[in-house]
Formats: sequence, structure tokens, C-alpha cells
Amino acid sequence: MENVNRTLPSWFYLVGLSTSPHIQIIGFILFLMIYIVTLTGNCLLLITVRTSPTLHTPMYFFLCNLSFFDICFSTTVAPLILKNTLSIDKSISVGACVFQMFFYLGLAGAECSLLAVMAYDRFVAICRPLHYSSIMNMRFCIILAIIPWIVGFTNSSIQIPITWRLPFCRTHHVNHFFCEVPPFLPLSCTDPWLNEIAMYVAASLIVLCSFLLTLVSYVYIISTILRIRSSQRRYAVFSTCVSHLAVVSLYYGTIMSIYLHPPSSNSVETDKIASVLYTVVTPMLNPIIYSIRNMDVKNNIVANTKKVVKLYQNLLM
Repeated sequence: MENVNRTLPSWFYLVGLSTSPHIQIIGFILFLMIYIVTLTGNCLLLITVRTSPTLHTPMYFFLCNLSFFDICFSTTVAPLILKNTLSIDKSISVGACVFQMFFYLGLAGAECSLLAVMAYDRFVAICRPLHYSSIMNMRFCIILAIIPWIVGFTNSSIQIPITWRLPFCRTHHVNHFFCEVPPFLPLSCTDPWLNEIAMYVAASLIVLCSFLLTLVSYVYIISTILRIRSSQRRYAVFSTCVSHLAVVSLYYGTIMSIYLHPPSSNSVETDKIASVLYTVVTPMLNPIIYSIRNMDVKNNIVANTKKVVKLYQNLLM
């Protein structure tokens, strides 16, 4: 009997965000709107950069990578949330759960590393402006864009096997709205100390190292900006970093609150709210933040919109 209980189940049941039917309907509408805005905003940003020659610079190259990450990252989670919010059957197969967890962890680590790469780009642009073009050449930019993929999916390739080697015999009901490593650890009937260590080590290496690289970059950036005599020039230079700082603060803050706190310090509900922020809300806010704070992006979006409207009017005539 013990051996039967220790076998890997075929299905898990995701509890979701709430069991109240009224809250589920409101949640479904809210998540659907957020997902649509996420796809629309990030696709619009990708199209704008692609069709605007003035935006073909390293900064916007990395911004396009961020938008692509956000589309993929949100798509690994949002459709499942929408399905389970209104569905009576909230089960998910082990294969689907492993698939989602693998890409979720990989994309989360990749986006975290990409934010550090974007900070380095701003450091070179502001602190080494005369050498910016030679340093941030296309070959080097492609290498910097590949590194986050390697970092993120190396982490998921390590985390997934050791997570699914655990015997999940306590219950098959997961108190979460998608497949994430921390909610699965309490389901194990053995002590998941190795998984917790691996999770904290990975979070420390990826999140904290990325955060420290970003922090060091901005220490040099701010010190360079403070040496600029013209206040208008200081504002113009710093404005190129405001959007990135806002995204970094939101993303690192929420992800560190989940993966770097002791297991008993936060409630499960608090972790679920934090997960919603960085898996669903942050990908929606990223293109909005960059569009609002960046006049180049805003002007090109307006110009492209006018072109589309004019073309549509000509077709109707």
C-alpha cells in the first residue's frame, strides 16, 4: 500500500484563486482583459520597433526581446488560469504540468537575466557614450540576448527533474492557480530539503546576481548623471532609464518575495497574489511603461496608427 501511495499521480487539481462563483466570473473577465492587453501591447511594441528605422538600436533590440519574453511568459500561465477559473474540472495532467513548469521557470529566469542585460546597455550608453557603437555591436547584442535563454532554461532543466522525483502522496490538490515549484513541495511525503536548497541557490544566483548587476550599473549611471552640469541634460539622460527602473522594481520585488523568503514567513494567499503580479500583471505593464515614458516609442506608435487609419480610409473610398 505504501508503494502505491508513493507513485506519481496521473493528475493534479489546481485549487485556483477562489472558490466563490461570483469572484470566479469577475476574475475570468479581469484576467481575459489583462491577457488581451498584454498580447496587444507587446505585439504593438514589436511591430513599432520593427517598422521604425529610428528604433533599430541596441536598446530597442533588447526591448523587443523583453516583449517576446512577456508574450511567451504570460501565455504559459494566462490560458490555464482562464480555463480553470470557470471550469468545473480543474484537473491538469502531469505531462501538461511538467511542460508548463519547465517553460515557466525557463522564461522567468531568462526575463530576470534580460533585465540585467538591459541595465548594462544603459550603463554603456550613458557612461561610455563614445564607445557605445563599437561595444554594443550587433554580434555582441545577439550574444547578450542568447545568454538569458541559456541561464533560464539551464535552471529549469535542473529544477524540473528533482521536483518530479518527489513522491506526492499527501494530496493531489495544489493550492495554486498554475504549476509552480513552491506549492508542490508541501505535497511531498518526504522532506524536500534538496529541492528547497536548489530553489534558493538558483534564486540567489539568478535573481540576486541579476539584481546586483543592475544595481551596480545604476550606481555608475547615477554617478555619471550627477556630474552633468545642465539640469535639462541630466533629466534627458535619466529619462532613458526611468522605464527600465520601474520594470526592474516591479519584477525583482515580486519574484524575490516568493523564491527568497523562508517557507513559513508568508501565507499561501500572499504568494498567490505575488505570483499574479509578476506572471500576469507585469507582462501587461511593461509595454505600457515603456510607451508612456518613451517619446520615441510613443511618437512612432502614433505615426504608425495614423498610417493604418489613412490606409483603411483609402480602402473604403
